[in-house]
Amino acid sequence: MEISGDLLIGKHTVRGTNGSIKGIDAATGEALAPAFGGATLEQLEQACALAWQASDIYRELPLETRAKFLETIAQNILDIGDVLIERCVTESGLPRGRIEGERGRTVGQLRMFAAVVREGDFLGVRIDPAQPQRQPLPRVDLRLRYVPLGPVAVFGASNFPLAFSVAGGDTASALAAGCPVIAKAHSAHPGTSALVGRAVQKAVADCGLPEGTFSLLFDSGRDIGQGLVSDRRIKAVGFTGSRGGGTALMKLAAARREPIPVYAEMSSINPVLLFPHALKNRGAAIGKAFAGSLALGAGQFCTNPGLVLAIDGPELDTFIEATAAALSETPAATMLTPGIHKAYESAVNKTAEHGEVKTLARGCAAKGATQGQAALFSTTAEAFRANPELHEEIFGAASLIVRCPDLATVLDLVEQLEGQLTAALHIDEADYADARRFLPALERRTGRILVNGFGTGVEVGHAMVHGGPFPSTADGRSTSVGSLAIDRFLRPVSYQDMPEGLLPDALKTANPLGLNRRLDGKLQLSK
Repeated sequence: MEISGDLLIGKHTVRGTNGSIKGIDAATGEALAPAFGGATLEQLEQACALAWQASDIYRELPLETRAKFLETIAQNILDIGDVLIERCVTESGLPRGRIEGERGRTVGQLRMFAAVVREGDFLGVRIDPAQPQRQPLPRVDLRLRYVPLGPVAVFGASNFPLAFSVAGGDTASALAAGCPVIAKAHSAHPGTSALVGRAVQKAVADCGLPEGTFSLLFDSGRDIGQGLVSDRRIKAVGFTGSRGGGTALMKLAAARREPIPVYAEMSSINPVLLFPHALKNRGAAIGKAFAGSLALGAGQFCTNPGLVLAIDGPELDTFIEATAAALSETPAATMLTPGIHKAYESAVNKTAEHGEVKTLARGCAAKGATQGQAALFSTTAEAFRANPELHEEIFGAASLIVRCPDLATVLDLVEQLEGQLTAALHIDEADYADARRFLPALERRTGRILVNGFGTGVEVGHAMVHGGPFPSTADGRSTSVGSLAIDRFLRPVSYQDMPEGLLPDALKTANPLGLNRRLDGKLQLSK
């Protein structure tokens, strides 16, 4: 499939004329052909108008049509073949195996949502039949279903060029909910975005959907991203990126005449808690595994373990020695962009120069201009408590160990943390009673609590939560991974005394869609 550098506005391929951007070879820093034209405000208007026109049609198409559309996108992505993998490897600097796995995850998400759509439970149907004879007052007929919010703006992520980008989780869940999507490609991987965008555009045509169901825009500055969030026809935003970028979009959305939700995944240091018995019995093994998680993907995961809390002593020293030994043999890895590499190096140097911080270990020296060298630091509980800058995320393979005098101090520091995507507890059975005391604090601050592992594996499933209190996400009541992600783009509507002939099929008495539903307060299964 040829990469043209054009915008995709509905069914049309259009050249953007508002400046241009080029992809960058992450390993060499060289510009890649072709140049991608940035969208103009007029082209943004065209995309939003098409999305709005498509919205009322797409939302009421049969569930089978919507499910088939998602499956067609998945197959079209696979059909691109090695062209997609090779371009993505070049633009991201990530290894081929990682990109192949991410493609599988992207396809799997789309197919999972297709199954969710076919099942129909996401519609949340509830029917309270009329009771005209009820005393002292009759009861009206009430029926409820969830409806799509409307067109959604999705911002591609830098660190997941497939799974959190043009056809990633935000797009898949929005389309599954019945919302048209306007995707803004990330400037770090425009070629990858263009290839995937063409796969989605083709699926729209293959399935006979309204052309405004999907558009893909490139932005040479910030005008288009800001314009998307501000446009009255956009009803929600999906974003994965920096805290600064996410909060800027939140402010724009809140300042609209009609404020809209921004589902932004932003900043998390994902604390790792080492409990005494686990540390004593398995400290070296935990340390080796921790080093592997820390350095995975050059540390460019939102769930990267950037903080370790543990009781100071010889057992913690054993953990540190094993971690340091493993990191000393860890090659430096190419980072996603020169800008991300520069920010990582700046943050690592700032931490290393902090008066309350000690450098414990570094990975192998970098051999390329944009390679990140892993780093391990330590500080005291008192210093961590007194210096808020030590709580900040370093996006890359760097982590801070906090030496605590006792578990009470560990718990106190947990209480002081900002919202997190994950928290990992390393425990043996003898630690269970102590760990239980931590659970309320962790539940208040994280979206996912895991035991004897690390947060860098995010399973795409029905019970996964990839979200958490601010600033890990903008809205800790939601998840961006798993089947519950569809709920972000829906809202409930109640129909009172609506004639049967006007009711949507999901709410008709005969249940033509064969849905599970709650009838007069009781769950009624379709089969």
